[in-house]
Order: sequence, then structure tokens, then C-alpha cells
Amino acid sequence: MNALTAAAWAERHQVSVYLTAIAAALLVGWAVPGAPGLAPAVTPVLGLLLFATFLAVPFAALGRAFTDLRFLAALLVLDFVLVPVVVLALSRAVAGHEALLLGVLLVLLAPCVDYVIVFTGLAGGAADRLLAAAPLLMLAQMLLLPLYLLLLAGPEAVALVELGPFVEAFVLLILLPLAAAAAVQGAADRSARLRRLEPVTAAAMVPLMALTLFTVIASQVRGVGEQLADLAAVVPLYAAFLVLMVPIGILVARLARLDVPVSRALVFGGVTRNSLVVLPLALALPERLALVPFVVVTQTLVELVGMVVLVRLVPALVRERDPRHSGGTTPSDRKAPRP
Repeated sequence: MNALTAAAWAERHQVSVYLTAIAAALLVGWAVPGAPGLAPAVTPVLGLLLFATFLAVPFAALGRAFTDLRFLAALLVLDFVLVPVVVLALSRAVAGHEALLLGVLLVLLAPCVDYVIVFTGLAGGAADRLLAAAPLLMLAQMLLLPLYLLLLAGPEAVALVELGPFVEAFVLLILLPLAAAAAVQGAADRSARLRRLEPVTAAAMVPLMALTLFTVIASQVRGVGEQLADLAAVVPLYAAFLVLMVPIGILVARLARLDVPVSRALVFGGVTRNSLVVLPLALALPERLALVPFVVVTQTLVELVGMVVLVRLVPALVRERDPRHSGGTTPSDRKAPRP
């Protein structure tokens, strides 16, 4: 079995591959004392995954994605109008615990700009739309997060949060992999060897996602487990967020009259959160709020398990309609792009 054949097998069985990676990460993370030392590897592994994702997205499509104002408007409304309402309702359950409240607000109010692109592509969604929207999402959350924290947690919470890690994460996880992918695509026009690289990196998507899942979970699960008694209260909140945001995203997509791939992208854009970016914000908080990073990491663990399910569930919920009932489908409805 050559590498491309193995990768094709992995894509057909991606849910099983991801669940195996998660199970292995839980075992290694809890049983191996040095597993937390994997934490510094999270950023480069995620950067490599995003490079492979960006390389598979034709950059000519990004220009069209920037002009999709209907999708951008729907995404902004979903993430910065509807999500805060959901978060307000859910966070009242931990309003009396400062660290739990701040952690929940930090992570749930910040929409994801990195691996959401990967999961969207794996679900047959328009990954190019979310890639084009990433700078706008990052800027909007940098500006609005302090305002939402002020409204939901008070002025003291705003004073504690530094926004520098947002800029660092944007450079390392978006700009650098994007620039590298653009350079490779440009050079591939002149080099047959580089043209062969693109299908290889596309074929590596599932193994790279499995490696990312393993690295993130194995590096963090012990710390979460040691604080499990305090963190138990936020697990159902994160699960409820996933459950609520899927139908809300589908409803917004229908109201905006988006086609199937773009609708799937919108659903993932509303469900996934920016946990890997806000984690440095949480780590910079004072000692009395030492629990906040674990609150953020707990959301990562819940979300990653949820994403494995949603990669299969969202295509089943958001799919091509029967032309006899819907009046036909557009070309983009009939075949969803994959990164």
C-alpha cells in the first residue's frame, strides 16, 4: 500500500482514525508523566496542518470568497450577535465562580480562525470562505471581546486580559502557513516536482489532523484530569453550546439562502471556538485565576470530540435538496469543495 492509497483509506475511515487518535492521546496523556511536554509542539503541528489545508485551496478562489458579502454578513451576525446571546444564557450557570466564568467567556466568545478551516473542508464545506473571513474574524474578536467581557464579567475582567497573543497566533497560524502555501502554488506553475507536492499534502490531511488531535489532547489531558472536580461544571455547558449552535447555524444559513457548501462552512464557523488562540491569554492571568487555562483546555477537548462527530453529522443535516421539491440545485450544491 503506497502513501496515497493509505491516505485515501484514512479519508474513507476518518472518523475511526480520529477516534483512535483521541483514545491514544487520552491513554498517553494520562499514563506518561512527560506527556505535558508535548505542549510546545501544538503550534508547529497545527501550522503544518493549516499549510496543507491552504495549499489545497486555489488562491484564485479567495478573491471570489472575499466578495461573498452574504456569507460574511451571516457569519458576523452568527458569531457576534447570536453567539453572545447563547453564551450569556449558558454562562449564568457558573456566574458565581470567577475563574470558571472568565474561562467560559474567553473561549466561547472567540470564533475559531484556524482548524475550523480543516474541519469544514473535511465535511465538504466551502473552506475558502472561512479562509477569506479569517482576518475579519480575528480583528472583530480583538475589538469586541473586551466589550463582551465588560458586559458579562465586569471591568476587572477586561483589565486582566492582554490581546497580544491574538496577534502572535494570527501571524504563526494564518499568515505564515498562508504565505508558504501561496509561494508553493506560485512556484508549482514552473516546477513539475512542486506540482507533485500538492496532491501529497492533500492526501496527508487526515493523518495530520489525527496528529494534531493527539498532540493537543495528550499534552493537556493530565492537567484537566487533575482539576476535574472543579471543571465538571463547564463540560455540560460546552456540550450544550455545540448542540445549540448547529441548528442555529443551519437556520441562519437558510435565512441567508446560502448554498450547501457555504452553509456547512457557516455552521462550522459558528460552532468552533478559538481555544488555541485564547489559551495564551488565559495563561497570562494572575495566580488567583490559575484555573482559567484549564477551563479553556476543557473546551478544546469537548470541541475536538464534537468535531469528529460533526464532520459526519453536518453533511447529513446540510445536504442537497431533492430537485423535485426545491426547484433544482446549483453546481456548487451538487459537489462540495474539499481542501
